[in-house]
Amino acid sequence: MRIKRAIFLTGGVIVPLLISCASHDDPVSSWSSRIARSFLAMHPDSITYEDEAKSHKWNYEQGLMLEAFYQMWRHTNDTAYFQYCQKNLDHYVMEDGSIATYELEDFNLDNIAPGKAAVWMFGITGKEKYMKAAETLRRQLKLQPRTQSGGFWHKKIYPFQMWLDGLYMAEPFYTEYSKTKGDTAAFDDIAKQFLLIEKNSRDATTGLYFHGWDESRTQQWADPSTGLSPNLWGRSIGWMCMALVDVLESFPEQHGKREDLLRMLKNLAESAWNARDADSNLWYQIVDRPRDHGNYLEASASAMFTYAFAKGARLGYLPSVFKDRAKMSFEGITKHLVTVDDGVVHLHEVCKVSGLGGNPYRDGSYEYYVGEPRRTNDFKGYGPFLLTAIELERN
Repeated sequence: MRIKRAIFLTGGVIVPLLISCASHDDPVSSWSSRIARSFLAMHPDSITYEDEAKSHKWNYEQGLMLEAFYQMWRHTNDTAYFQYCQKNLDHYVMEDGSIATYELEDFNLDNIAPGKAAVWMFGITGKEKYMKAAETLRRQLKLQPRTQSGGFWHKKIYPFQMWLDGLYMAEPFYTEYSKTKGDTAAFDDIAKQFLLIEKNSRDATTGLYFHGWDESRTQQWADPSTGLSPNLWGRSIGWMCMALVDVLESFPEQHGKREDLLRMLKNLAESAWNARDADSNLWYQIVDRPRDHGNYLEASASAMFTYAFAKGARLGYLPSVFKDRAKMSFEGITKHLVTVDDGVVHLHEVCKVSGLGGNPYRDGSYEYYVGEPRRTNDFKGYGPFLLTAIELERN
Protein backbone atom coordinates (compact mmCIF):
# COMPACT_ATOMS: atom_id res chain seq x y z
CA MET A 1 0.00 0.00 0.00
CA ARG A 2 1.31 3.43 -0.94
CA ILE A 3 1.25 6.26 1.61
CA LYS A 4 0.85 9.89 0.56
CA ARG A 5 0.43 13.13 2.45
CA ALA A 6 -2.87 15.00 2.65
CA ILE A 7 -4.34 17.77 4.79
CA PHE A 8 -6.73 17.18 7.68
CA LEU A 9 -8.65 19.62 9.83
CA THR A 10 -8.62 18.89 13.55
CA GLY A 11 -9.68 21.22 16.31
CA GLY A 12 -9.69 24.16 13.91
CA VAL A 13 -6.05 23.62 12.89
CA ILE A 14 -4.99 22.37 9.48
CA VAL A 15 -2.26 19.78 9.88
CA PRO A 16 -0.55 17.28 7.60
CA LEU A 17 -1.98 13.77 7.77
CA LEU A 18 -0.72 10.54 6.29
CA ILE A 19 -3.51 8.81 4.40
CA SER A 20 -3.27 5.37 2.88
CA CYS A 21 -3.78 5.50 -0.86
CA ALA A 22 -6.42 3.08 -2.00
CA SER A 23 -5.52 0.13 -4.07
CA HIS A 24 -8.34 -2.08 -5.20
CA ASP A 25 -6.96 -4.87 -3.01
CA ASP A 26 -7.13 -2.83 0.20
CA PRO A 27 -9.49 -4.15 2.88
CA VAL A 28 -12.81 -2.40 3.24
CA SER A 29 -12.04 -1.70 6.89
CA SER A 30 -9.74 1.22 6.02
CA TRP A 31 -12.07 3.05 3.67
CA SER A 32 -14.21 5.14 6.03
CA SER A 33 -11.19 7.01 7.39
CA ARG A 34 -9.81 7.64 3.92
CA ILE A 35 -13.14 8.92 2.61
CA ALA A 36 -13.92 11.12 5.62
CA ARG A 37 -10.49 12.65 5.79
CA SER A 38 -10.46 13.22 2.06
CA PHE A 39 -13.69 15.18 2.32
CA LEU A 40 -12.27 17.32 5.12
CA ALA A 41 -9.19 17.97 3.02
CA MET A 42 -11.39 19.18 0.16
CA HIS A 43 -13.91 21.07 2.34
CA PRO A 44 -12.14 22.11 5.55
CA ASP A 45 -14.45 25.00 6.38
CA SER A 46 -17.96 24.19 5.17
CA ILE A 47 -20.07 21.73 3.22
CA THR A 48 -20.34 23.84 0.08
CA TYR A 49 -19.25 23.89 -3.53
CA GLU A 50 -17.08 26.91 -4.29
CA ASP A 51 -18.74 27.49 -7.67
CA GLU A 52 -22.37 26.99 -6.63
CA ALA A 53 -24.18 29.77 -4.79
CA LYS A 54 -27.19 27.68 -3.81
CA SER A 55 -24.91 25.33 -1.83
CA HIS A 56 -24.25 28.21 0.57
CA LYS A 57 -27.88 28.02 1.71
CA TRP A 58 -29.52 25.57 4.12
CA ASN A 59 -30.00 22.52 1.89
CA TYR A 60 -30.38 18.76 1.73
CA GLU A 61 -26.84 18.00 0.55
CA GLN A 62 -25.51 19.50 3.76
CA GLY A 63 -28.00 17.36 5.64
CA LEU A 64 -26.68 14.25 3.92
CA MET A 65 -23.04 15.05 4.73
CA LEU A 66 -23.92 16.00 8.33
CA GLU A 67 -25.52 12.58 8.74
CA ALA A 68 -22.41 10.92 7.31
CA PHE A 69 -20.05 12.79 9.64
CA TYR A 70 -22.31 12.22 12.65
CA GLN A 71 -22.14 8.50 11.94
CA MET A 72 -18.38 8.77 11.46
CA TRP A 73 -18.10 10.39 14.89
CA ARG A 74 -20.18 7.60 16.44
CA HIS A 75 -18.08 5.04 14.60
CA THR A 76 -14.66 6.40 15.66
CA ASN A 77 -15.26 8.64 18.71
CA ASP A 78 -13.01 11.19 16.98
CA THR A 79 -14.26 14.59 18.17
CA ALA A 80 -12.97 16.30 15.02
CA TYR A 81 -15.91 14.82 13.12
CA PHE A 82 -18.41 16.05 15.71
CA GLN A 83 -16.84 19.52 15.69
CA TYR A 84 -17.12 19.63 11.92
CA CYS A 85 -20.84 18.84 12.16
CA GLN A 86 -21.47 21.46 14.82
CA LYS A 87 -19.49 24.11 12.98
CA ASN A 88 -21.52 23.55 9.82
CA LEU A 89 -24.85 23.55 11.63
CA ASP A 90 -23.87 26.76 13.36
CA HIS A 91 -23.38 28.46 10.00
CA TYR A 92 -27.19 28.36 9.73
CA VAL A 93 -28.77 27.79 13.16
CA MET A 94 -28.68 31.11 14.98
CA GLU A 95 -28.68 31.54 18.76
CA ASP A 96 -32.42 32.27 18.73
CA GLY A 97 -33.10 29.06 16.80
CA SER A 98 -33.84 30.76 13.49
CA ILE A 99 -32.39 29.17 10.37
CA ALA A 100 -30.41 31.48 8.11
CA THR A 101 -31.43 31.39 4.40
CA TYR A 102 -34.44 29.12 5.12
CA GLU A 103 -37.96 30.11 4.05
CA LEU A 104 -40.79 28.03 5.50
CA GLU A 105 -43.26 29.40 2.95
CA ASP A 106 -41.34 27.73 0.11
CA PHE A 107 -42.77 24.44 1.41
CA ASN A 108 -39.76 22.65 -0.02
CA LEU A 109 -39.25 19.13 1.37
CA ASP A 110 -35.56 19.33 0.43
CA ASN A 111 -35.10 21.88 3.21
CA ILE A 112 -36.33 19.48 5.88
CA ALA A 113 -33.40 17.08 5.48
CA PRO A 114 -30.77 18.94 7.58
CA GLY A 115 -33.24 19.02 10.47
CA LYS A 116 -32.30 15.51 11.54
CA ALA A 117 -28.86 16.84 12.44
CA ALA A 118 -30.48 19.58 14.53
CA VAL A 119 -32.45 16.94 16.48
CA TRP A 120 -29.45 14.84 17.36
CA MET A 121 -27.31 17.91 18.04
CA PHE A 122 -29.92 19.01 20.60
CA GLY A 123 -29.78 15.55 22.17
CA ILE A 124 -26.01 15.74 22.51
CA THR A 125 -25.54 19.35 23.58
CA GLY A 126 -28.89 20.24 25.16
CA LYS A 127 -28.78 23.62 23.40
CA GLU A 128 -32.32 24.85 22.84
CA LYS A 129 -31.47 26.62 19.59
CA TYR A 130 -31.22 23.28 17.80
CA MET A 131 -34.62 22.11 19.00
CA LYS A 132 -36.16 25.47 18.07
CA ALA A 133 -34.79 25.01 14.54
CA ALA A 134 -36.23 21.50 14.44
CA GLU A 135 -39.60 22.79 15.62
CA THR A 136 -39.66 25.25 12.73
CA LEU A 137 -39.14 22.40 10.28
CA ARG A 138 -41.82 20.34 12.01
CA ARG A 139 -44.16 23.30 11.59
CA GLN A 140 -43.43 23.26 7.86
CA LEU A 141 -44.50 19.61 7.69
CA LYS A 142 -47.68 20.42 9.60
CA LEU A 143 -48.55 23.09 7.04
CA GLN A 144 -47.10 21.34 3.95
CA PRO A 145 -49.60 21.15 1.07
CA ARG A 146 -50.78 17.59 0.42
CA THR A 147 -52.40 15.46 -2.22
CA GLN A 148 -56.04 14.50 -1.71
CA SER A 149 -54.90 11.23 -0.10
CA GLY A 150 -52.50 12.99 2.29
CA GLY A 151 -49.14 12.81 0.55
CA PHE A 152 -46.73 15.72 0.88
CA TRP A 153 -46.29 17.85 -2.22
CA HIS A 154 -42.60 17.78 -3.07
CA LYS A 155 -42.49 21.60 -3.17
CA LYS A 156 -45.02 24.40 -3.40
CA ILE A 157 -43.74 25.06 -6.92
CA TYR A 158 -44.49 21.40 -7.82
CA PRO A 159 -48.17 21.14 -6.85
CA PHE A 160 -49.92 17.76 -6.55
CA GLN A 161 -46.61 15.93 -7.04
CA MET A 162 -44.90 13.29 -4.92
CA TRP A 163 -41.29 12.45 -5.76
CA LEU A 164 -39.26 9.54 -4.39
CA ASP A 165 -36.60 12.03 -3.27
CA GLY A 166 -39.06 13.53 -0.81
CA LEU A 167 -39.14 10.36 1.27
CA TYR A 168 -35.50 10.87 2.24
CA MET A 169 -35.82 14.63 2.55
CA ALA A 170 -38.66 14.54 5.08
CA GLU A 171 -39.21 11.17 6.72
CA PRO A 172 -35.91 10.53 8.58
CA PHE A 173 -36.22 13.96 10.23
CA TYR A 174 -39.94 13.47 10.86
CA THR A 175 -39.21 10.10 12.50
CA GLU A 176 -36.33 11.33 14.67
CA TYR A 177 -38.22 14.42 15.79
CA SER A 178 -41.36 12.42 16.60
CA LYS A 179 -39.35 9.85 18.55
CA THR A 180 -37.64 12.61 20.54
CA LYS A 181 -40.94 14.36 21.29
CA GLY A 182 -42.93 11.19 21.93
CA ASP A 183 -45.38 12.10 19.18
CA THR A 184 -46.70 8.59 18.53
CA ALA A 185 -49.51 9.78 16.25
CA ALA A 186 -46.98 11.11 13.76
CA PHE A 187 -45.77 7.62 12.87
CA ASP A 188 -49.09 6.90 11.13
CA ASP A 189 -48.41 9.86 8.86
CA ILE A 190 -44.79 8.83 8.25
CA ALA A 191 -45.83 5.34 7.18
CA LYS A 192 -48.58 6.84 4.99
CA GLN A 193 -46.00 8.73 2.90
CA PHE A 194 -44.23 5.48 1.98
CA LEU A 195 -47.43 3.55 1.39
CA LEU A 196 -48.80 6.23 -0.94
CA ILE A 197 -45.61 6.05 -2.98
CA GLU A 198 -45.96 2.27 -3.13
CA LYS A 199 -49.58 2.58 -4.25
CA ASN A 200 -48.98 5.22 -6.92
CA SER A 201 -45.37 4.90 -8.12
CA ARG A 202 -44.34 1.24 -8.08
CA ASP A 203 -43.61 -0.50 -11.37
CA ALA A 204 -45.23 -3.93 -11.22
CA THR A 205 -42.84 -5.37 -13.81
CA THR A 206 -39.52 -4.56 -12.12
CA GLY A 207 -40.61 -3.90 -8.54
CA LEU A 208 -38.83 -0.55 -8.75
CA TYR A 209 -40.33 2.94 -8.58
CA PHE A 210 -40.83 5.81 -11.00
CA HIS A 211 -39.25 9.11 -10.03
CA GLY A 212 -42.41 11.23 -9.80
CA TRP A 213 -46.19 11.02 -9.62
CA ASP A 214 -48.54 13.85 -10.52
CA GLU A 215 -51.95 13.48 -8.93
CA SER A 216 -53.40 16.13 -11.26
CA ARG A 217 -52.07 14.47 -14.45
CA THR A 218 -51.35 17.95 -15.82
CA GLN A 219 -47.55 17.86 -16.13
CA GLN A 220 -46.04 17.23 -19.56
CA TRP A 221 -43.92 14.49 -18.03
CA ALA A 222 -46.90 12.69 -16.46
CA ASP A 223 -48.60 9.73 -18.09
CA PRO A 224 -52.19 10.89 -18.63
CA SER A 225 -53.65 7.68 -17.18
CA THR A 226 -51.28 6.98 -14.25
CA GLY A 227 -49.69 10.37 -13.53
CA LEU A 228 -46.25 8.72 -13.51
CA SER A 229 -43.00 10.05 -14.90
CA PRO A 230 -41.62 7.84 -17.67
CA ASN A 231 -38.33 6.50 -16.26
CA LEU A 232 -36.76 4.55 -13.41
CA TRP A 233 -34.05 6.98 -12.30
CA GLY A 234 -31.47 5.27 -10.12
CA ARG A 235 -30.81 7.99 -7.56
CA SER A 236 -34.46 8.62 -6.84
CA ILE A 237 -34.92 4.93 -6.03
CA GLY A 238 -31.72 5.11 -3.97
CA TRP A 239 -33.16 7.97 -1.91
CA MET A 240 -36.18 5.80 -1.17
CA CYS A 241 -34.00 2.84 -0.14
CA MET A 242 -31.99 4.99 2.26
CA ALA A 243 -35.15 6.56 3.66
CA LEU A 244 -36.60 3.16 4.50
CA VAL A 245 -33.57 1.85 6.41
CA ASP A 246 -33.04 5.14 8.25
CA VAL A 247 -36.70 5.48 9.25
CA LEU A 248 -36.96 1.86 10.39
CA GLU A 249 -34.07 2.39 12.79
CA SER A 250 -36.19 4.78 14.88
CA PHE A 251 -39.71 3.62 13.96
CA PRO A 252 -41.60 2.04 16.90
CA GLU A 253 -41.20 -1.73 17.09
CA GLN A 254 -44.87 -2.30 17.93
CA HIS A 255 -46.38 0.07 15.40
CA GLY A 256 -48.94 -1.57 13.13
CA LYS A 257 -47.34 -0.23 9.94
CA ARG A 258 -43.77 -1.28 10.72
CA GLU A 259 -44.23 -4.61 8.94
CA ASP A 260 -45.39 -2.75 5.83
CA LEU A 261 -42.18 -0.70 5.81
CA LEU A 262 -40.08 -3.84 6.29
CA ARG A 263 -41.93 -5.55 3.45
CA MET A 264 -41.36 -2.55 1.19
CA LEU A 265 -37.64 -2.53 1.99
CA LYS A 266 -37.20 -6.25 1.39
CA ASN A 267 -39.07 -6.16 -1.91
CA LEU A 268 -37.28 -3.04 -3.10
CA ALA A 269 -33.83 -4.34 -2.10
CA GLU A 270 -34.39 -7.60 -3.98
CA SER A 271 -35.70 -5.75 -7.03
CA ALA A 272 -32.75 -3.36 -6.96
CA TRP A 273 -30.27 -6.23 -6.74
CA ASN A 274 -31.93 -7.89 -9.73
CA ALA A 275 -31.59 -4.63 -11.70
CA ARG A 276 -27.84 -4.21 -11.12
CA ASP A 277 -25.18 -4.60 -13.77
CA ALA A 278 -23.98 -8.14 -13.10
CA ASP A 279 -20.39 -7.47 -14.19
CA SER A 280 -19.73 -4.54 -11.85
CA ASN A 281 -22.54 -5.00 -9.29
CA LEU A 282 -23.39 -1.32 -9.82
CA TRP A 283 -26.41 0.53 -11.18
CA TYR A 284 -27.01 2.58 -14.28
CA GLN A 285 -28.38 6.13 -14.34
CA ILE A 286 -31.61 4.70 -15.79
CA VAL A 287 -31.56 1.33 -14.11
CA ASP A 288 -33.62 -0.75 -16.54
CA ARG A 289 -32.00 0.44 -19.80
CA PRO A 290 -28.32 -0.50 -19.43
CA ARG A 291 -27.63 -1.06 -23.10
CA ASP A 292 -29.17 2.14 -24.39
CA HIS A 293 -26.99 4.87 -25.84
CA GLY A 294 -25.58 7.31 -23.31
CA ASN A 295 -26.41 5.36 -20.16
CA TYR A 296 -23.64 4.96 -17.59
CA LEU A 297 -22.83 3.43 -14.21
CA GLU A 298 -23.86 6.17 -11.79
CA ALA A 299 -22.10 6.57 -8.45
CA SER A 300 -24.76 8.08 -6.18
CA ALA A 301 -27.42 5.47 -6.95
CA SER A 302 -24.83 2.72 -6.58
CA ALA A 303 -23.68 4.04 -3.20
CA MET A 304 -27.24 4.54 -1.95
CA PHE A 305 -28.33 1.01 -2.77
CA THR A 306 -25.14 -0.36 -1.25
CA TYR A 307 -25.65 1.61 1.95
CA ALA A 308 -29.24 0.40 2.27
CA PHE A 309 -28.12 -3.20 1.75
CA ALA A 310 -25.33 -2.95 4.33
CA LYS A 311 -27.39 -1.21 7.00
CA GLY A 312 -30.47 -3.29 6.34
CA ALA A 313 -28.48 -6.51 6.76
CA ARG A 314 -26.70 -5.26 9.89
CA LEU A 315 -29.94 -4.33 11.62
CA GLY A 316 -31.74 -7.49 10.53
CA TYR A 317 -34.20 -5.80 8.20
CA LEU A 318 -32.78 -7.67 5.21
CA PRO A 319 -31.48 -11.23 4.86
CA SER A 320 -27.80 -11.62 5.76
CA VAL A 321 -26.91 -12.22 2.10
CA PHE A 322 -27.32 -8.49 1.55
CA LYS A 323 -24.16 -7.78 3.54
CA ASP A 324 -22.22 -9.88 1.03
CA ARG A 325 -24.02 -8.12 -1.79
CA ALA A 326 -23.13 -4.76 -0.24
CA LYS A 327 -19.47 -5.77 -0.11
CA MET A 328 -19.57 -6.79 -3.75
CA SER A 329 -21.13 -3.49 -4.79
CA PHE A 330 -18.75 -1.47 -2.64
CA GLU A 331 -15.85 -3.22 -4.35
CA GLY A 332 -17.49 -2.31 -7.66
CA ILE A 333 -17.56 1.34 -6.65
CA THR A 334 -13.91 1.41 -5.61
CA LYS A 335 -12.86 -0.46 -8.75
CA HIS A 336 -14.87 1.40 -11.38
CA LEU A 337 -15.73 4.83 -9.96
CA VAL A 338 -12.90 5.82 -7.58
CA THR A 339 -9.43 7.25 -8.09
CA VAL A 340 -6.93 8.48 -5.48
CA ASP A 341 -4.72 11.53 -5.94
CA ASP A 342 -2.15 12.48 -3.29
CA GLY A 343 -4.09 10.48 -0.74
CA VAL A 344 -7.44 12.10 -1.53
CA VAL A 345 -10.25 9.75 -2.59
CA HIS A 346 -12.24 10.97 -5.59
CA LEU A 347 -15.65 9.58 -6.53
CA HIS A 348 -16.57 10.03 -10.18
CA GLU A 349 -19.68 9.73 -12.35
CA VAL A 350 -22.18 11.34 -10.00
CA CYS A 351 -25.19 12.88 -11.73
CA LYS A 352 -25.09 16.53 -10.68
CA VAL A 353 -28.84 17.06 -10.54
CA SER A 354 -32.05 15.73 -12.06
CA GLY A 355 -35.64 16.77 -11.53
CA LEU A 356 -39.01 17.10 -13.18
CA GLY A 357 -40.77 20.17 -14.56
CA GLY A 358 -39.48 23.60 -13.59
CA ASN A 359 -37.96 26.25 -15.84
CA PRO A 360 -36.21 25.30 -18.08
CA TYR A 361 -38.63 22.39 -18.28
CA ARG A 362 -37.37 18.89 -17.47
CA ASP A 363 -39.47 16.34 -19.29
CA GLY A 364 -38.30 13.18 -17.51
CA SER A 365 -37.25 11.57 -20.79
CA TYR A 366 -34.41 9.08 -21.06
CA GLU A 367 -32.42 11.63 -23.06
CA TYR A 368 -32.90 14.20 -20.30
CA TYR A 369 -31.56 11.99 -17.52
CA VAL A 370 -28.50 10.70 -19.35
CA GLY A 371 -27.73 14.19 -20.66
CA GLU A 372 -27.53 15.90 -17.27
CA PRO A 373 -24.00 16.94 -16.18
CA ARG A 374 -21.88 14.66 -14.00
CA ARG A 375 -19.65 15.81 -11.17
CA THR A 376 -16.72 14.30 -9.31
CA ASN A 377 -17.06 14.28 -5.51
CA ASP A 378 -20.65 15.49 -5.61
CA PHE A 379 -22.00 15.28 -2.07
CA LYS A 380 -25.00 13.20 -3.18
CA GLY A 381 -22.57 10.42 -4.00
CA TYR A 382 -19.82 11.11 -1.48
CA GLY A 383 -22.15 11.06 1.53
CA PRO A 384 -23.66 7.63 0.81
CA PHE A 385 -20.18 6.36 -0.11
CA LEU A 386 -18.91 7.31 3.35
CA LEU A 387 -22.04 5.95 5.04
CA THR A 388 -21.57 2.64 3.23
CA ALA A 389 -17.95 2.32 4.33
CA ILE A 390 -19.00 2.95 7.94
CA GLU A 391 -21.77 0.37 7.76
CA LEU A 392 -19.48 -2.32 6.35
CA GLU A 393 -17.03 -1.75 9.21
CA ARG A 394 -19.71 -2.09 11.90
CA ASN A 395 -20.44 -5.50 13.35
